[in-house]
Amino acid sequence: MSPVIGILALQGGVAEHERSLGALGVKSRLVRRREHLTGIDALIFPGGESTTMSKLLVLGGLYEPVKQLLDGGLPAYGTCAGMILLASRVENTRDDAVSFGAIDMTVKRNAFGRQVDSFESDLTVTGIDGKVHAVFIRAPQVIECGADCEVLARVDQGPAAGAIVAVAHNNVLATSFHPEVTDDTRVHELFINRFVGA
Repeated sequence: MSPVIGILALQGGVAEHERSLGALGVKSRLVRRREHLTGIDALIFPGGESTTMSKLLVLGGLYEPVKQLLDGGLPAYGTCAGMILLASRVENTRDDAVSFGAIDMTVKRNAFGRQVDSFESDLTVTGIDGKVHAVFIRAPQVIECGADCEVLARVDQGPAAGAIVAVAHNNVLATSFHPEVTDDTRVHELFINRFVGA
């Protein structure tokens, strides 16, 4: 049976993830309320504005039920702001912002600069054959990884060379970049095949 992948749909690049999953023939469900969590096999946290998402998660009563699911082992994938939400420690954020601590890592918001400092790079990603063209938009960077946090990709050229931009921990995946804004579905495939299962 095909998995049902929830997409947190409070703010940000929701439609792009929906399109990527659709291209793979995978069912998705937009998650805006607590009841939308019932029966999902995984949850995607899209890019957007992490502090806004944080506030809406709390105001809408979604933070606690999502945290319980993540703590219980629900597979998850976060891109950009989604990576920030999944981190255990966040630098350069608001004092009242929340995150889920699903990956033992320290993430710095807007680590590469403002919107005008957005960039693209071809990355080697563990588990994917061939280079992945990565789009970074006001992207976070992983500053520190815990012992059980697996580094899947680093920027390998340019001013950001060496920066950790893709990680995994247990059944949670996070990327600083936005694969959903390209036609390349391999990162989503990696998430489904390795972390969710069909």
